Amino acid sequence: MASVEIVTIGTEILLGQLVDTNSTHIARVLADHGMDVFAKHSVGDNADRLEAMLRGVLERADGAVTTGGLGPTVDDLTKDAVAHAVGKKLILHEPSLRAIEEKFRQFGRPMTDNNIQQAYLPEGCVVLENPHGTAPGFVALRDDGKFVACMPGVPREMRPMLAQKLVPWLDKRFDLREAIYTRTLHTVGIGESSLDAKVQDLFRTLENPKIAMLAHAGRVDVKVMAKARSRGEAEAMIEPIAQELRRRIGPLYFGDDDTTLAGAIVQALAGHGWTIGTAESFTGGAVADEIVAVPGASKVFRGSIVAYANEVKTALLDVPEETLARVGAVSEEVAVAMARGARKRLGTDLAISTTGVAGPDGGSDEKPVGTVWIALAHGDEGMETRRLTFPGERSDIRIRGTVAALSLVWRGVSDGFATAAAGS
Repeated sequence: MASVEIVTIGTEILLGQLVDTNSTHIARVLADHGMDVFAKHSVGDNADRLEAMLRGVLERADGAVTTGGLGPTVDDLTKDAVAHAVGKKLILHEPSLRAIEEKFRQFGRPMTDNNIQQAYLPEGCVVLENPHGTAPGFVALRDDGKFVACMPGVPREMRPMLAQKLVPWLDKRFDLREAIYTRTLHTVGIGESSLDAKVQDLFRTLENPKIAMLAHAGRVDVKVMAKARSRGEAEAMIEPIAQELRRRIGPLYFGDDDTTLAGAIVQALAGHGWTIGTAESFTGGAVADEIVAVPGASKVFRGSIVAYANEVKTALLDVPEETLARVGAVSEEVAVAMARGARKRLGTDLAISTTGVAGPDGGSDEKPVGTVWIALAHGDEGMETRRLTFPGERSDIRIRGTVAALSLVWRGVSDGFATAAAGS
């Protein structure tokens, strides 16, 4: 399988003034078409450093795919560096010059001499036409067949050039017949290290398909990736591994690919014929928002009571004033009272509550910033509670608290609360 490294060019990327989205898009497209992406690099507008980077890439891989540095200004040095790296000289490409001239006629603007420089390309290169801008792309070829493909840095010019010009050239050049197909298994309520302990032997021994893990706030994904000639062939390779992963992960697994945690919850609630509501303090309605984002949530979701102030907790959720005065809003007793109050007021089978110290102020030695209580009321007497302490800033704590609340709901509804307490 052909291999490439991606190089994004521009000092503004290194200074953090521009977010590099190009390399992510290119990597995804190339992987989908069966190219191995060995590495991604960024280099500033310096011809010597760029040339050294490209020479190194061509020692390791079949080619480099670059974006940026093809404009008409003095800091657009990509072509000079590429020409030196592949041992070719720059020559005027007349068709590209005529295309640039036509663009300026269409713009109704005069064309300056520096725009002519955009039509100077490495000798013998494959030209990648650019209908969306003035700078042509190109594939410069070294005598041994290795290549440097150069595209503009502007995404609206680069993306169609990649799809319509470069990928077809790569396909023809390397007879690309395999692609990389991925299935993502989602987990919740388990840390990355704990999950790794369950699957590390598969990580070490599998090559095709192979697995990788990606951690999110409160969740970890396991990706199963296979190289194959068709999706059907890939799925036949992936499915046995996915089944083994589900077996090992158990109830902490909640779905594949586009399935969200809230989506899995809605589906499970509908299967049991149960309804749910939320009583939220520090999450401010975020748990409810996750649920109502799921199509069909109206079948199971009754409503939410966002009770931030203590007075609202008392008035709308029947939290006793005495309890608030004695133990404070961030406590197991208040979380339990909120969940029971929401279940009663909303008339639901289940209710999830959240109360916590999101910060940056309000913490104490007993209840530092990040302290969270979550309670899940189910049935007339059932109650599950969790005390958690999350690191991070206010937004991090709120996100993690939202995921933790949904995780507690999932653990209950996925096994039917131990199949309704084993039939009671």
